[in-house]
Amino acid sequence: MNTTDRYARAQDGFDRIVAAIAPERWDDPSACTEWSARDVLGHVVWGQDMVRHVATGAPFASQTGAPGAPNPGQLIGPDPLGTWRAARAAADAVLTPDALARVISTRAFGEIPIEGFLMALTTDFLAHTWDIGHPAGLDVRLDPDLVSGCFTWSRQFEMRVPGGIGPEITPAPGADEQARFLAYLGRDAAALVT
Repeated sequence: MNTTDRYARAQDGFDRIVAAIAPERWDDPSACTEWSARDVLGHVVWGQDMVRHVATGAPFASQTGAPGAPNPGQLIGPDPLGTWRAARAAADAVLTPDALARVISTRAFGEIPIEGFLMALTTDFLAHTWDIGHPAGLDVRLDPDLVSGCFTWSRQFEMRVPGGIGPEITPAPGADEQARFLAYLGRDAAALVT
C-alpha cells in the first residue's frame, strides 16, 4: 500500500465517524483540549484547504484552523458532513503525480515532497478520528494497518511543539496497538470526554 492509498483510507475512516456524529453533538468537547468536535472538524477542513493550495502552488496564509488556533469551528457551516466532503474532494482533485512530487517547506518536517507530507496528515486523520468519535460515544476502531505504519512514522519526528501533540501518556497494561499509538500522541484511549 502506497502513501496515497494510506491517506485515502485514513480519510475514509474519518468520513465514517463524521457521518455518524449526531447533529447535536458537534459543539460537545472533543479529546483535543480547548476544542469542540466542530473545532476539530474545522481544523481538518482547514488542512484540506492547505493541501489544495500547496498542491497547486497557490499561497496559503490562513491560520484560522491551524494547530492550536482558537475557534476553527467557524470554518464549518450548518452541514458539517457536507463541508468536510467538499473540502476533501477539492483537495483530492489536485493531488496529481506532479503535485505529489512538489517540495514544500514545513515547520515540523523541513523541506518535504507533498507525498511525504501526506504521511503526517494520515497520522493526523487517525488521531482526529478518535478525537471526535470517542467523546461522542462511538466505538472508534482505527485501521490497524494504518495505526502500525503511523505509529512507526510518528516516532521518527519531534512533534511535541506548541500546537502539536501533547505529552505522551502511559497506556494501560496490556493496551492494544491503537491505545499505545493514541497514548504516544497524548490521548488517553480509556477516557471519555462528556
